[in-house]
Amino acid sequence: MNSSRPNNKKIVIAVDGFSSCGKSTFAKMVAAHLGYIFIDTGAMYRAVTLWAIENGCVENGILNEERLIKGLDVIQIDFRFNPDRGASDIYLCGEWAEGKIRTITVSNLVSAVSAIGEVRRRLVKLQQAMGRDKGVVMDGRDIGTVVFPDAELKIFMTADPEVRAERRYQELLAKGEEVSREEIIENIRQRDHLDQTRAISPLRKADDAIVLDNGGMTLAEEMEWFDEIFKLRVKE
Repeated sequence: MNSSRPNNKKIVIAVDGFSSCGKSTFAKMVAAHLGYIFIDTGAMYRAVTLWAIENGCVENGILNEERLIKGLDVIQIDFRFNPDRGASDIYLCGEWAEGKIRTITVSNLVSAVSAIGEVRRRLVKLQQAMGRDKGVVMDGRDIGTVVFPDAELKIFMTADPEVRAERRYQELLAKGEEVSREEIIENIRQRDHLDQTRAISPLRKADDAIVLDNGGMTLAEEMEWFDEIFKLRVKE
């Protein structure tokens, strides 16, 4: 695949969309293709969720928002490049957290954590600081609408819930986690509902975003699609 970079001008690329659409995989490939920095904002919300679980903010599956908010000042999140993966791993308070944030336990609580205003405001400021110098690909739920509303290129990813559930199911199986397809699809439907109906920064497509329905696409086809869009949006 040939690089589609028209010149040395760097831009912000915002990738939003539903859970388990492969946003992070797509965004990582785009970043590597362009020589940009990839920032996984979904991993940041998962890291906060993991901290809540490990620090007494969740009891019997119920999130204690007040306790989590009080602990926000001690939560530290950063990304460090992992040469073995050729990508960045997320660290929570100095500890590697890339594997622990992907469990179904975290998935079941992350939408509730993401809906907390204080959490979103703190992470949005951090995300904006990370993308200040441009040359970044950032994926999440509100990148093109809240974090970088002036991003030069906005992509909104979607796919049928059952397709997304099957992808997530296979991913968790590969990691040795015992889950059922029914549990995964219920989690996806609940997250879709919570993400779209939360009061603060709900999931929605930016007016100037381009939709990518990747339900029947391979990764190679997604990148071919991106190359065409990039050439159109970033003029030589």
